[in-house]
Amino acid sequence: MKTAVYVEILDRQGALLAAAAEAAGSDAEVPTCPGWRVRDLVRHTGTVHRWATAFVAEGRTGPRPAADLPDLDGAPLLTWFREGHRRLVDTLADAAPDVRCWHFMPAPSPLAFWARRQAHETTVHRIDAESGPRR
Repeated sequence: MKTAVYVEILDRQGALLAAAAEAAGSDAEVPTCPGWRVRDLVRHTGTVHRWATAFVAEGRTGPRPAADLPDLDGAPLLTWFREGHRRLVDTLADAAPDVRCWHFMPAPSPLAFWARRQAHETTVHRIDAESGPRR
């Protein structure tokens, strides 16, 4: 599959994740992630999006820990998530095909790795967001 297709999937799945989280409410349980509420899922996924963006956008060549989870909830959390998701999508879409940065599994290129990995991560967590009851 082409990298651009993974970026399109990531774009669509992130929007669906945000919509599902908004429909469920931040306090809803996430049955597929025991002990998590929707806010935990959104904080995690948004933090991972920012972590991945930094490798590509800044050309980071070694592993680095992700930032701390934000202390946000409700509408501000969803705005934060959507902003970070948009930056990830735009970063991947605009990156040079030969961008050099750290990645942690074999792939045709670092860009292909991050696009595929984030499409998968976001899709899985979109399904998680949809797994619980809706308000």
